[in-house]
Amino acid sequence: MSDLTNELISHVREAVEAGESLAIAAGSTKAFMGRQIKTDRRIDVSGHTGIVSYQPVELVMTARAGTPLAEIESALAENNQMLACEPPRFDGQATLGGTLAANVSGPGRPWYGSIRDHVLGVTLINGEAKQLRFGGQVMKNVAGYDLSRLQAGAMGGLGLMTEISLKVLPKPATTRTLKFAMDQAEAIQRMNTMSGQPKPITAAYWNKGELFVRLAGAASAVDATVKSWGGEELAPEVAMSLWSDLQDQKLAIFNAEKVWRFSLKSSADVLPLEGDSLINWGGAERWYSGDHSFDRMVELAEGAGGQVSLYRGGDRTEEVLHPVNPSIQGLQQRIKASVDPQGVFNPGRAFGWL
Repeated sequence: MSDLTNELISHVREAVEAGESLAIAAGSTKAFMGRQIKTDRRIDVSGHTGIVSYQPVELVMTARAGTPLAEIESALAENNQMLACEPPRFDGQATLGGTLAANVSGPGRPWYGSIRDHVLGVTLINGEAKQLRFGGQVMKNVAGYDLSRLQAGAMGGLGLMTEISLKVLPKPATTRTLKFAMDQAEAIQRMNTMSGQPKPITAAYWNKGELFVRLAGAASAVDATVKSWGGEELAPEVAMSLWSDLQDQKLAIFNAEKVWRFSLKSSADVLPLEGDSLINWGGAERWYSGDHSFDRMVELAEGAGGQVSLYRGGDRTEEVLHPVNPSIQGLQQRIKASVDPQGVFNPGRAFGWL
């Protein structure tokens, strides 16, 4: 546990005064994400760690940005609580700050919410080497933006986060997992039907001809649903490993040479793509591997009412996130300029124009 705030402010100030850019890093578990960029310096947040405050009764925790998720989960487990957004831990090296910056969440995201939904406040160092606080119990900045939630997916471009406050949730009393054999089209239909029912479903994904559904909550509700839906129930230890591997992106598709991530309407039809595929979030998140063109994937995503990103591999000097319209682009540029007027932090990491 170490507070390096003053050192980090000094490093940022040096870069600002020298007119240099900074690449922010900690666990470096998500270095493959976003665009490849060149900066003048690298600032390491991995030593800035520790849980600052934790109130189990209030379901609120504040931790420094370099704190490993494993450390946070361990503290929560002692009180039978959890990070409900289930972010990937990447072999225990993933940090809280990087998780928020990349806006990554796990299997339960449609039912529990994303990392963005759980953030209550953020303390950060801006592009003028000043420490600012944003969020529920603190003031917004002069421009009127709540930067705590805007950090989600900003890839470190909106300041250097030092502390993050977030809400946590109790672990469910009972968890059971069902498996069904079916093709992708049937799985999409089944997941949407299941999700539309008032049942304790907390995760659903399909891969290689098998649909897995996680039920969690009060024992009576879970048991009744298992009886109603049928399927093959997995042993608890098998189910735990299954969901952990999905959460930590250890399945084969995530390590393919070129990986695409679609965010679509959960009821969208099967996409006409060859190669390995995985359907997550009850149909709303879809993963594909294959050497497809970025333009074609964007066309398919928009036709299905969603977006796509080149998650891993490919030419990462080009754009890898779904294009945004000019008005949104202009808004994002104004927010960036208000927080980081000299473009010090991770310039171009999310988009080449940001």
